[in-house]
Amino acid sequence: MSVRTEPGHRAPQSRTKGSTASAFTGTGHLLRLILRRDRVLLPIWILLLAVLPASYASTYAGLYPTADERAAYLAGTASNPSIVALLGPVYGDSVGALTVQRAGLLALIVGLIGLLTVVRHTRTEEEAGRRELLGATVLGRYAGLTAALLVTYAANVLLGLLTAGGLVAAGLPGAGSVLFGAGVALTGVVFATVGGLAAQLTESASGARGIGVGALGLAFVLRLGGDAGGSGGSAEWLSWLSPLGWAARGRAYADERWWVLLLPVLFSAVVALVAYPVSVRRDLGAGVFPSRLGPATAGAGLAGPFGLAWRLHRGQLLGWTVGFGLLGLVLGGAADAAGDAVQGNQQLAEIMSRLGGSSALAEAYLGGTLSLTALAAAGYGIQAALRARAEETAGRVEPLLATAVSRARWLAAHLVFALLGPAVVLAVAGLATGLAYGLSVSDVGGELPRLLGAGLAQVPAVWVLAGLAALLVGWLPRFSGGAWAVLAGCLLLGQLGAVLELDQWALDLSPFTHTPQVLGQDWSATPLAALTAAAAALLTLALLTFQKRDIPTP
Repeated sequence: MSVRTEPGHRAPQSRTKGSTASAFTGTGHLLRLILRRDRVLLPIWILLLAVLPASYASTYAGLYPTADERAAYLAGTASNPSIVALLGPVYGDSVGALTVQRAGLLALIVGLIGLLTVVRHTRTEEEAGRRELLGATVLGRYAGLTAALLVTYAANVLLGLLTAGGLVAAGLPGAGSVLFGAGVALTGVVFATVGGLAAQLTESASGARGIGVGALGLAFVLRLGGDAGGSGGSAEWLSWLSPLGWAARGRAYADERWWVLLLPVLFSAVVALVAYPVSVRRDLGAGVFPSRLGPATAGAGLAGPFGLAWRLHRGQLLGWTVGFGLLGLVLGGAADAAGDAVQGNQQLAEIMSRLGGSSALAEAYLGGTLSLTALAAAGYGIQAALRARAEETAGRVEPLLATAVSRARWLAAHLVFALLGPAVVLAVAGLATGLAYGLSVSDVGGELPRLLGAGLAQVPAVWVLAGLAALLVGWLPRFSGGAWAVLAGCLLLGQLGAVLELDQWALDLSPFTHTPQVLGQDWSATPLAALTAAAAALLTLALLTFQKRDIPTP
Protein backbone atom coordinates (compact mmCIF):
# COMPACT_ATOMS: atom_id res chain seq x y z
CA MET A 1 0.00 0.00 0.00
CA SER A 2 1.32 3.44 -0.93
CA VAL A 3 1.37 5.98 1.90
CA ARG A 4 1.94 9.61 1.04
CA THR A 5 4.39 11.39 3.27
CA GLU A 6 3.33 14.32 5.39
CA PRO A 7 4.81 17.75 4.65
CA GLY A 8 8.30 17.96 6.03
CA HIS A 9 8.79 14.18 6.02
CA ARG A 10 10.61 12.30 3.30
CA ALA A 11 10.44 8.64 2.56
CA PRO A 12 13.77 6.82 2.88
CA GLN A 13 15.76 6.98 -0.33
CA SER A 14 19.05 5.38 0.54
CA ARG A 15 20.63 3.60 3.43
CA THR A 16 23.97 5.27 2.80
CA LYS A 17 23.51 8.91 2.05
CA GLY A 18 26.85 10.08 3.28
CA SER A 19 28.71 10.22 -0.03
CA THR A 20 28.06 11.57 -3.46
CA ALA A 21 28.41 8.08 -4.91
CA SER A 22 25.63 6.77 -2.69
CA ALA A 23 23.26 9.38 -4.10
CA PHE A 24 23.38 7.48 -7.40
CA THR A 25 23.07 4.00 -5.89
CA GLY A 26 20.70 1.81 -7.87
CA THR A 27 20.89 3.89 -11.07
CA GLY A 28 22.01 0.88 -13.08
CA HIS A 29 19.08 -1.23 -11.91
CA LEU A 30 16.65 1.54 -12.84
CA LEU A 31 18.32 1.88 -16.22
CA ARG A 32 17.66 -1.77 -16.97
CA LEU A 33 14.08 -1.44 -15.77
CA ILE A 34 13.39 1.55 -18.04
CA LEU A 35 15.02 -0.15 -21.01
CA ARG A 36 12.90 -3.24 -20.44
CA ARG A 37 9.70 -1.23 -20.24
CA ASP A 38 10.55 0.79 -23.37
CA ARG A 39 12.15 -2.03 -25.35
CA VAL A 40 9.54 -1.68 -28.09
CA LEU A 41 8.74 2.02 -28.04
CA LEU A 42 12.30 3.37 -28.04
CA PRO A 43 13.53 1.51 -31.16
CA ILE A 44 10.38 2.41 -33.09
CA TRP A 45 10.60 6.16 -32.68
CA ILE A 46 14.38 6.24 -33.06
CA LEU A 47 14.35 4.32 -36.35
CA LEU A 48 11.35 6.15 -37.80
CA LEU A 49 12.77 9.59 -37.06
CA ALA A 50 16.29 8.66 -38.17
CA VAL A 51 15.14 7.66 -41.66
CA LEU A 52 13.20 10.89 -42.21
CA PRO A 53 16.09 13.27 -43.16
CA ALA A 54 17.69 10.67 -45.44
CA SER A 55 14.40 10.26 -47.29
CA TYR A 56 14.23 14.03 -47.79
CA ALA A 57 17.79 14.05 -49.15
CA SER A 58 17.00 11.32 -51.65
CA THR A 59 13.88 13.18 -52.76
CA TYR A 60 15.71 16.46 -53.33
CA ALA A 61 18.54 14.69 -55.17
CA GLY A 62 16.00 13.11 -57.50
CA LEU A 63 13.78 16.15 -58.06
CA TYR A 64 16.55 18.76 -58.37
CA PRO A 65 19.69 17.00 -59.65
CA THR A 66 21.42 20.12 -61.00
CA ALA A 67 22.64 23.24 -59.25
CA ASP A 68 20.48 25.46 -61.50
CA GLU A 69 17.31 23.56 -60.59
CA ARG A 70 18.11 23.77 -56.89
CA ALA A 71 18.86 27.49 -57.19
CA ALA A 72 15.48 28.02 -58.87
CA TYR A 73 13.76 26.05 -56.11
CA LEU A 74 15.57 28.06 -53.47
CA ALA A 75 14.61 31.37 -55.07
CA GLY A 76 11.02 30.33 -55.65
CA THR A 77 10.05 28.30 -52.61
CA ALA A 78 12.68 27.46 -50.00
CA SER A 79 13.54 31.11 -49.35
CA ASN A 80 9.91 32.19 -49.13
CA PRO A 81 9.39 33.87 -45.72
CA SER A 82 6.30 31.80 -45.05
CA ILE A 83 8.19 28.55 -45.62
CA VAL A 84 11.15 29.81 -43.62
CA ALA A 85 8.83 30.75 -40.75
CA LEU A 86 7.39 27.24 -40.62
CA LEU A 87 10.47 25.08 -41.30
CA GLY A 88 13.40 27.36 -40.52
CA PRO A 89 16.10 29.16 -42.52
CA VAL A 90 18.01 27.66 -45.45
CA TYR A 91 21.70 28.32 -45.99
CA GLY A 92 22.59 27.57 -49.60
CA ASP A 93 21.10 25.58 -52.46
CA SER A 94 22.91 22.28 -51.91
CA VAL A 95 20.92 19.08 -51.39
CA GLY A 96 22.14 19.03 -47.80
CA ALA A 97 21.06 22.60 -47.05
CA LEU A 98 17.60 22.00 -48.51
CA THR A 99 17.31 18.75 -46.54
CA VAL A 100 18.15 20.51 -43.26
CA GLN A 101 15.38 23.03 -43.85
CA ARG A 102 12.82 20.39 -44.87
CA ALA A 103 13.59 18.48 -41.66
CA GLY A 104 13.09 21.62 -39.58
CA LEU A 105 10.11 20.19 -37.69
CA LEU A 106 12.14 17.13 -36.68
CA ALA A 107 13.60 19.05 -33.73
CA LEU A 108 10.10 19.80 -32.46
CA ILE A 109 9.10 16.11 -32.59
CA VAL A 110 12.32 14.95 -30.94
CA GLY A 111 11.94 17.53 -28.18
CA LEU A 112 8.37 16.44 -27.48
CA ILE A 113 9.30 12.76 -27.27
CA GLY A 114 12.26 13.52 -25.01
CA LEU A 115 10.33 15.47 -22.41
CA LEU A 116 7.38 13.03 -22.39
CA THR A 117 9.76 10.10 -21.88
CA VAL A 118 11.43 11.68 -18.87
CA VAL A 119 8.13 12.71 -17.28
CA ARG A 120 6.83 9.17 -17.77
CA HIS A 121 9.74 7.63 -15.88
CA THR A 122 9.89 10.21 -13.09
CA ARG A 123 6.69 12.01 -12.10
CA THR A 124 4.35 9.31 -13.44
CA GLU A 125 6.20 6.68 -11.40
CA GLU A 126 5.99 8.86 -8.33
CA GLU A 127 2.31 9.61 -8.82
CA ALA A 128 1.54 5.89 -9.17
CA GLY A 129 3.30 5.13 -5.86
CA ARG A 130 6.05 2.97 -7.36
CA ARG A 131 8.75 5.52 -6.62
CA GLU A 132 7.96 5.36 -2.90
CA LEU A 133 8.30 1.59 -2.85
CA LEU A 134 11.64 1.74 -4.65
CA GLY A 135 12.81 4.57 -2.40
CA ALA A 136 12.40 2.32 0.63
CA THR A 137 15.18 0.08 -0.74
CA VAL A 138 18.87 0.82 -1.30
CA LEU A 139 18.24 3.55 -3.85
CA GLY A 140 20.12 6.83 -4.07
CA ARG A 141 18.26 10.11 -4.02
CA TYR A 142 19.45 11.02 -7.54
CA ALA A 143 18.95 7.56 -9.05
CA GLY A 144 15.43 8.00 -10.41
CA LEU A 145 16.03 11.27 -12.25
CA THR A 146 19.47 10.17 -13.43
CA ALA A 147 18.24 6.88 -14.89
CA ALA A 148 15.41 8.60 -16.80
CA LEU A 149 17.74 11.26 -18.19
CA LEU A 150 20.50 8.80 -19.14
CA VAL A 151 18.14 6.55 -21.09
CA THR A 152 16.64 9.51 -22.93
CA TYR A 153 20.05 11.06 -23.57
CA ALA A 154 21.35 7.77 -24.95
CA ALA A 155 18.29 7.39 -27.19
CA ASN A 156 18.85 10.86 -28.62
CA VAL A 157 22.56 10.23 -29.17
CA LEU A 158 21.69 7.04 -31.03
CA LEU A 159 19.12 8.94 -33.06
CA GLY A 160 21.75 11.54 -33.95
CA LEU A 161 24.26 8.89 -35.03
CA LEU A 162 21.71 7.05 -37.16
CA THR A 163 20.54 10.32 -38.69
CA ALA A 164 24.10 11.29 -39.60
CA GLY A 165 24.79 7.82 -40.97
CA GLY A 166 21.63 7.89 -43.09
CA LEU A 167 22.55 11.25 -44.57
CA VAL A 168 26.06 10.06 -45.40
CA ALA A 169 24.57 6.95 -47.01
CA ALA A 170 22.36 9.27 -49.08
CA GLY A 171 25.51 10.87 -50.51
CA LEU A 172 25.79 14.01 -48.37
CA PRO A 173 29.09 15.30 -46.90
CA GLY A 174 30.14 13.76 -43.60
CA ALA A 175 30.85 16.99 -41.68
CA GLY A 176 27.43 18.50 -42.34
CA SER A 177 25.72 15.19 -41.60
CA VAL A 178 27.44 14.87 -38.22
CA LEU A 179 26.67 18.48 -37.34
CA PHE A 180 23.00 18.11 -38.21
CA GLY A 181 22.70 14.79 -36.37
CA ALA A 182 24.35 16.29 -33.31
CA GLY A 183 22.01 19.29 -33.41
CA VAL A 184 18.93 17.04 -33.51
CA ALA A 185 20.26 14.87 -30.69
CA LEU A 186 21.08 17.84 -28.46
CA THR A 187 17.63 19.30 -29.03
CA GLY A 188 16.22 16.09 -27.58
CA VAL A 189 18.66 16.34 -24.69
CA VAL A 190 17.54 19.90 -23.94
CA PHE A 191 13.86 19.07 -23.68
CA ALA A 192 14.52 15.81 -21.85
CA THR A 193 16.23 17.93 -19.20
CA VAL A 194 13.33 20.39 -19.25
CA GLY A 195 11.02 17.41 -18.68
CA GLY A 196 13.15 16.40 -15.70
CA LEU A 197 12.73 19.85 -14.17
CA ALA A 198 9.02 20.00 -14.97
CA ALA A 199 8.57 16.71 -13.11
CA GLN A 200 9.79 18.40 -9.93
CA LEU A 201 7.48 21.40 -10.15
CA THR A 202 4.07 19.78 -9.84
CA GLU A 203 2.62 16.76 -8.08
CA SER A 204 0.78 15.35 -11.12
CA ALA A 205 2.13 13.83 -14.30
CA SER A 206 -0.42 15.73 -16.38
CA GLY A 207 0.74 18.98 -14.81
CA ALA A 208 4.38 18.15 -15.55
CA ARG A 209 3.52 17.33 -19.15
CA GLY A 210 1.60 20.60 -19.41
CA ILE A 211 4.59 22.60 -18.17
CA GLY A 212 6.96 20.77 -20.52
CA VAL A 213 4.72 21.10 -23.56
CA GLY A 214 4.17 24.77 -22.69
CA ALA A 215 7.94 25.35 -22.67
CA LEU A 216 8.22 23.53 -26.00
CA GLY A 217 5.39 25.60 -27.45
CA LEU A 218 7.05 28.82 -26.30
CA ALA A 219 10.30 27.72 -27.94
CA PHE A 220 8.45 27.00 -31.19
CA VAL A 221 6.69 30.37 -31.18
CA LEU A 222 10.00 32.16 -30.56
CA ARG A 223 11.62 30.30 -33.44
CA LEU A 224 8.61 30.94 -35.66
CA GLY A 225 8.62 34.66 -34.90
CA GLY A 226 12.38 34.94 -35.37
CA ASP A 227 12.42 33.12 -38.69
CA ALA A 228 9.31 34.78 -40.13
CA GLY A 229 11.42 37.69 -41.38
CA GLY A 230 13.98 35.40 -42.99
CA SER A 231 17.70 35.16 -42.33
CA GLY A 232 19.07 38.51 -41.24
CA GLY A 233 15.63 39.88 -40.38
CA SER A 234 15.09 42.33 -37.56
CA ALA A 235 13.48 39.67 -35.35
CA GLU A 236 16.06 36.94 -35.97
CA TRP A 237 17.36 37.36 -32.43
CA LEU A 238 14.19 35.63 -31.20
CA SER A 239 15.36 32.39 -32.83
CA TRP A 240 18.57 32.53 -30.83
CA LEU A 241 16.44 32.45 -27.67
CA SER A 242 14.80 29.19 -28.74
CA PRO A 243 16.47 25.78 -28.36
CA LEU A 244 14.50 24.72 -31.45
CA GLY A 245 16.38 27.31 -33.49
CA TRP A 246 19.91 26.30 -32.50
CA ALA A 247 20.18 23.17 -34.65
CA ALA A 248 19.45 25.10 -37.85
CA ARG A 249 21.87 27.85 -36.91
CA GLY A 250 24.70 25.38 -36.90
CA ARG A 251 24.49 25.84 -40.71
CA ALA A 252 25.12 22.23 -41.66
CA TYR A 253 26.34 21.78 -45.25
CA ALA A 254 27.20 25.48 -45.43
CA ASP A 255 29.72 27.36 -43.31
CA GLU A 256 29.45 24.95 -40.38
CA ARG A 257 29.32 26.58 -36.97
CA TRP A 258 30.32 23.85 -34.53
CA TRP A 259 30.35 26.27 -31.61
CA VAL A 260 26.54 26.48 -31.75
CA LEU A 261 26.45 22.98 -30.24
CA LEU A 262 27.70 24.50 -26.98
CA LEU A 263 24.39 26.34 -26.53
CA PRO A 264 22.19 23.24 -25.93
CA VAL A 265 24.95 21.67 -23.80
CA LEU A 266 25.19 24.70 -21.52
CA PHE A 267 21.42 25.15 -21.39
CA SER A 268 20.89 21.50 -20.40
CA ALA A 269 23.60 21.75 -17.74
CA VAL A 270 21.96 24.81 -16.18
CA VAL A 271 18.51 23.21 -16.15
CA ALA A 272 19.92 20.00 -14.66
CA LEU A 273 21.72 21.97 -11.93
CA VAL A 274 18.33 23.34 -10.94
CA ALA A 275 16.42 20.06 -11.25
CA TYR A 276 18.73 17.89 -9.14
CA PRO A 277 18.69 19.91 -5.90
CA VAL A 278 14.94 20.43 -6.19
CA SER A 279 14.37 16.67 -6.62
CA VAL A 280 15.72 15.94 -3.11
CA ARG A 281 14.49 19.01 -1.25
CA ARG A 282 10.81 18.56 -1.97
CA ASP A 283 8.57 16.04 -0.25
CA LEU A 284 8.00 12.73 -1.97
CA GLY A 285 4.75 12.95 -3.93
CA ALA A 286 4.74 16.74 -3.78
CA GLY A 287 5.96 19.40 -6.15
CA VAL A 288 7.57 22.79 -5.85
CA PHE A 289 4.21 24.34 -6.65
CA PRO A 290 1.94 23.11 -3.85
CA SER A 291 -1.62 22.09 -4.50
CA ARG A 292 -4.03 24.80 -3.52
CA LEU A 293 -6.41 23.96 -0.73
CA GLY A 294 -10.03 24.13 -1.82
CA PRO A 295 -12.83 25.78 0.13
CA ALA A 296 -14.36 23.99 3.09
CA THR A 297 -17.56 23.38 1.15
CA ALA A 298 -17.88 22.63 -2.54
CA GLY A 299 -19.62 25.11 -4.80
CA ALA A 300 -22.75 24.32 -6.74
CA GLY A 301 -20.66 23.83 -9.87
CA LEU A 302 -19.08 20.69 -8.40
CA ALA A 303 -22.40 19.01 -7.74
CA GLY A 304 -22.07 16.79 -10.82
CA PRO A 305 -19.40 15.03 -12.88
CA PHE A 306 -19.36 17.76 -15.54
CA GLY A 307 -18.56 20.43 -12.97
CA LEU A 308 -15.68 18.32 -11.68
CA ALA A 309 -14.41 17.70 -15.21
CA TRP A 310 -14.56 21.45 -15.92
CA ARG A 311 -12.49 22.09 -12.81
CA LEU A 312 -9.89 19.54 -13.93
CA HIS A 313 -9.72 20.62 -17.59
CA ARG A 314 -10.17 24.39 -17.50
CA GLY A 315 -6.51 25.29 -16.98
CA GLN A 316 -5.41 23.04 -19.80
CA LEU A 317 -8.10 24.40 -22.10
CA LEU A 318 -7.06 27.99 -21.38
CA GLY A 319 -3.39 27.26 -22.00
CA TRP A 320 -4.00 25.51 -25.31
CA THR A 321 -6.40 28.23 -26.45
CA VAL A 322 -3.92 31.03 -25.78
CA GLY A 323 -1.11 29.07 -27.42
CA PHE A 324 -3.11 28.34 -30.56
CA GLY A 325 -4.22 31.96 -30.77
CA LEU A 326 -0.61 33.17 -30.71
CA LEU A 327 0.40 30.52 -33.23
CA GLY A 328 -2.41 31.55 -35.56
CA LEU A 329 -1.33 35.19 -35.43
CA VAL A 330 2.25 34.29 -36.35
CA LEU A 331 1.26 31.91 -39.16
CA GLY A 332 -1.32 34.26 -40.61
CA GLY A 333 1.07 37.20 -40.52
CA ALA A 334 3.64 35.26 -42.56
CA ALA A 335 1.21 33.95 -45.18
CA ASP A 336 1.07 37.11 -47.30
CA ALA A 337 4.76 36.71 -48.05
CA ALA A 338 3.98 33.51 -49.95
CA GLY A 339 3.38 35.58 -53.06
CA ASP A 340 7.05 36.58 -53.02
CA ALA A 341 7.90 33.05 -54.13
CA VAL A 342 6.98 33.82 -57.73
CA GLN A 343 9.08 36.96 -58.02
CA GLY A 344 12.16 36.51 -60.16
CA ASN A 345 11.19 32.97 -61.20
CA GLN A 346 9.48 33.01 -64.56
CA GLN A 347 8.82 29.25 -64.66
CA LEU A 348 7.19 29.24 -61.23
CA ALA A 349 5.23 32.40 -62.12
CA GLU A 350 3.72 30.68 -65.15
CA ILE A 351 2.77 27.60 -63.09
CA MET A 352 1.19 29.70 -60.37
CA SER A 353 -0.66 31.79 -62.95
CA ARG A 354 -2.35 28.64 -64.24
CA LEU A 355 -3.17 27.60 -60.65
CA GLY A 356 -4.71 30.93 -59.75
CA GLY A 357 -1.87 33.38 -59.25
CA SER A 358 0.40 34.00 -56.27
CA SER A 359 -2.56 33.74 -53.89
CA ALA A 360 -2.64 30.00 -54.63
CA LEU A 361 0.73 29.59 -52.90
CA ALA A 362 -0.50 31.54 -49.88
CA GLU A 363 -3.59 29.33 -49.67
CA ALA A 364 -1.47 26.19 -49.99
CA TYR A 365 0.71 27.49 -47.17
CA LEU A 366 -2.30 28.29 -44.98
CA GLY A 367 -3.85 24.90 -45.67
CA GLY A 368 -0.61 23.13 -44.83
CA THR A 369 -0.07 25.03 -41.58
CA LEU A 370 -3.65 24.42 -40.46
CA SER A 371 -3.15 20.70 -41.12
CA LEU A 372 -0.10 20.70 -38.85
CA THR A 373 -2.07 22.68 -36.29
CA ALA A 374 -4.73 19.97 -36.39
CA LEU A 375 -2.13 17.36 -35.47
CA ALA A 376 -1.21 19.42 -32.42
CA ALA A 377 -4.91 19.78 -31.55
CA ALA A 378 -5.23 16.01 -31.80
CA GLY A 379 -2.56 15.80 -29.11
CA TYR A 380 -4.75 17.95 -26.90
CA GLY A 381 -7.80 15.76 -27.61
CA ILE A 382 -5.86 12.63 -26.71
CA GLN A 383 -4.51 14.23 -23.55
CA ALA A 384 -8.01 15.27 -22.47
CA ALA A 385 -9.40 11.77 -23.12
CA LEU A 386 -6.56 10.14 -21.20
CA ARG A 387 -7.23 12.37 -18.20
CA ALA A 388 -10.03 9.96 -17.36
CA ARG A 389 -7.49 7.12 -17.19
CA ALA A 390 -5.19 9.25 -15.01
CA GLU A 391 -8.03 9.86 -12.56
CA GLU A 392 -8.70 6.12 -12.48
CA THR A 393 -5.10 5.11 -11.79
CA ALA A 394 -4.85 7.75 -9.07
CA GLY A 395 -7.74 6.07 -7.24
CA ARG A 396 -10.13 9.02 -7.44
CA VAL A 397 -12.78 7.26 -9.55
CA GLU A 398 -13.96 4.52 -7.19
CA PRO A 399 -15.25 6.92 -4.50
CA LEU A 400 -17.21 8.85 -7.12
CA LEU A 401 -18.76 5.78 -8.69
CA ALA A 402 -19.77 4.54 -5.24
CA THR A 403 -22.28 7.41 -5.23
CA ALA A 404 -25.21 7.98 -7.56
CA VAL A 405 -22.87 8.98 -10.40
CA SER A 406 -22.99 6.46 -13.22
CA ARG A 407 -19.95 5.31 -15.15
CA ALA A 408 -21.31 6.68 -18.41
CA ARG A 409 -21.94 10.16 -16.95
CA TRP A 410 -18.50 10.31 -15.39
CA LEU A 411 -16.62 9.28 -18.54
CA ALA A 412 -18.85 11.40 -20.79
CA ALA A 413 -17.98 14.49 -18.73
CA HIS A 414 -14.29 14.04 -19.61
CA LEU A 415 -15.02 13.20 -23.23
CA VAL A 416 -16.91 16.48 -23.63
CA PHE A 417 -13.58 18.27 -23.22
CA ALA A 418 -11.83 15.80 -25.51
CA LEU A 419 -14.28 16.86 -28.23
CA LEU A 420 -15.08 20.50 -27.53
CA GLY A 421 -11.54 21.41 -26.47
CA PRO A 422 -9.92 20.71 -29.87
CA ALA A 423 -12.86 22.38 -31.63
CA VAL A 424 -12.34 25.52 -29.53
CA VAL A 425 -8.58 25.72 -30.06
CA LEU A 426 -8.85 25.09 -33.81
CA ALA A 427 -11.55 27.74 -34.07
CA VAL A 428 -9.30 30.19 -32.23
CA ALA A 429 -6.37 29.24 -34.47
CA GLY A 430 -8.50 29.80 -37.57
CA LEU A 431 -9.79 33.14 -36.29
CA ALA A 432 -6.31 34.35 -35.35
CA THR A 433 -4.86 33.22 -38.68
CA GLY A 434 -7.70 34.88 -40.56
CA LEU A 435 -7.31 38.10 -38.60
CA ALA A 436 -3.55 38.33 -39.18
CA TYR A 437 -3.76 37.35 -42.84
CA GLY A 438 -6.77 39.57 -43.43
CA LEU A 439 -4.94 42.57 -42.01
CA SER A 440 -1.93 41.87 -44.23
CA VAL A 441 -4.07 41.73 -47.39
CA SER A 442 -6.58 44.38 -46.23
CA ASP A 443 -9.52 41.97 -46.31
CA VAL A 444 -10.33 40.98 -42.72
CA GLY A 445 -14.04 40.59 -43.47
CA GLY A 446 -13.36 38.07 -46.22
CA GLU A 447 -10.47 36.11 -44.73
CA LEU A 448 -11.69 35.79 -41.15
CA PRO A 449 -14.72 33.55 -41.84
CA ARG A 450 -12.90 31.69 -44.60
CA LEU A 451 -10.01 30.64 -42.38
CA LEU A 452 -12.32 29.97 -39.46
CA GLY A 453 -14.07 27.44 -41.67
CA ALA A 454 -10.73 25.98 -42.75
CA GLY A 455 -9.75 25.51 -39.11
CA LEU A 456 -13.06 23.88 -38.19
CA ALA A 457 -12.76 21.53 -41.19
CA GLN A 458 -9.87 19.86 -39.36
CA VAL A 459 -12.01 19.03 -36.30
CA PRO A 460 -13.61 15.71 -37.42
CA ALA A 461 -10.20 14.08 -38.02
CA VAL A 462 -9.09 15.22 -34.57
CA TRP A 463 -12.25 13.74 -33.08
CA VAL A 464 -11.39 10.34 -34.57
CA LEU A 465 -8.11 10.21 -32.65
CA ALA A 466 -9.77 11.47 -29.47
CA GLY A 467 -12.43 8.76 -29.91
CA LEU A 468 -9.74 6.12 -30.36
CA ALA A 469 -8.04 7.26 -27.14
CA ALA A 470 -11.42 7.07 -25.36
CA LEU A 471 -12.00 3.56 -26.70
CA LEU A 472 -8.63 2.43 -25.36
CA VAL A 473 -9.51 3.90 -21.96
CA GLY A 474 -12.81 2.03 -21.94
CA TRP A 475 -11.72 -1.24 -23.50
CA LEU A 476 -7.95 -1.69 -23.07
CA PRO A 477 -6.95 0.76 -20.34
CA ARG A 478 -3.46 -0.68 -19.92
CA PHE A 479 -2.72 0.21 -23.54
CA SER A 480 -4.40 3.63 -23.55
CA GLY A 481 -1.03 5.31 -24.04
CA GLY A 482 -0.96 3.70 -27.47
CA ALA A 483 -3.10 6.62 -28.68
CA TRP A 484 0.10 8.67 -28.76
CA ALA A 485 1.70 6.10 -31.06
CA VAL A 486 -1.28 6.42 -33.42
CA LEU A 487 -0.81 10.21 -33.48
CA ALA A 488 2.89 9.74 -34.23
CA GLY A 489 1.94 7.38 -37.05
CA CYS A 490 -0.39 9.98 -38.56
CA LEU A 491 2.37 12.58 -38.37
CA LEU A 492 4.87 10.29 -40.06
CA LEU A 493 2.39 9.31 -42.77
CA GLY A 494 1.83 12.97 -43.51
CA GLN A 495 5.55 13.69 -43.63
CA LEU A 496 6.82 10.50 -45.26
CA GLY A 497 3.87 9.25 -47.28
CA ALA A 498 4.51 11.25 -50.42
CA VAL A 499 8.28 10.99 -50.09
CA LEU A 500 8.21 7.18 -49.87
CA GLU A 501 5.47 6.98 -52.53
CA LEU A 502 3.28 4.84 -50.29
CA ASP A 503 0.14 3.26 -51.68
CA GLN A 504 -3.07 5.19 -51.20
CA TRP A 505 -4.47 2.59 -48.80
CA ALA A 506 -1.55 3.26 -46.45
CA LEU A 507 -2.11 7.02 -46.60
CA ASP A 508 -5.82 6.48 -45.98
CA LEU A 509 -5.02 4.98 -42.57
CA SER A 510 -4.62 8.53 -41.28
CA PRO A 511 -7.91 10.36 -40.74
CA PHE A 512 -6.17 13.59 -41.74
CA THR A 513 -5.76 12.25 -45.27
CA HIS A 514 -9.54 12.48 -45.67
CA THR A 515 -9.84 16.12 -44.55
CA PRO A 516 -10.71 18.15 -47.67
CA GLN A 517 -8.70 21.19 -48.69
CA VAL A 518 -11.34 23.91 -48.39
CA LEU A 519 -9.20 26.91 -49.33
CA GLY A 520 -9.47 27.86 -52.96
CA GLN A 521 -10.84 24.51 -54.11
CA ASP A 522 -14.14 22.77 -54.62
CA TRP A 523 -14.78 20.37 -51.79
CA SER A 524 -17.40 18.00 -50.46
CA ALA A 525 -18.70 17.65 -46.91
CA THR A 526 -19.03 13.86 -47.28
CA PRO A 527 -15.55 13.06 -45.85
CA LEU A 528 -16.24 15.32 -42.86
CA ALA A 529 -19.54 13.55 -42.19
CA ALA A 530 -17.84 10.14 -42.47
CA LEU A 531 -15.10 11.16 -40.03
CA THR A 532 -17.66 12.52 -37.60
CA ALA A 533 -19.65 9.26 -37.79
CA ALA A 534 -16.47 7.25 -37.16
CA ALA A 535 -15.68 9.39 -34.11
CA ALA A 536 -19.23 8.95 -32.79
CA ALA A 537 -18.95 5.17 -33.17
CA LEU A 538 -15.64 5.09 -31.29
CA LEU A 539 -17.05 7.20 -28.46
CA THR A 540 -20.13 5.00 -28.20
CA LEU A 541 -17.98 1.89 -27.96
CA ALA A 542 -15.84 3.63 -25.34
CA LEU A 543 -18.85 4.30 -23.13
CA LEU A 544 -20.21 0.77 -23.56
CA THR A 545 -16.93 -0.99 -22.83
CA PHE A 546 -16.16 1.24 -19.83
CA GLN A 547 -19.44 0.27 -18.20
CA LYS A 548 -18.59 -3.45 -18.41
CA ARG A 549 -14.95 -3.65 -17.34
CA ASP A 550 -13.51 -3.72 -13.85
CA ILE A 551 -11.99 -0.67 -12.25
CA PRO A 552 -9.02 -2.08 -10.36
CA THR A 553 -7.86 -0.62 -7.07
CA PRO A 554 -4.50 1.16 -7.50
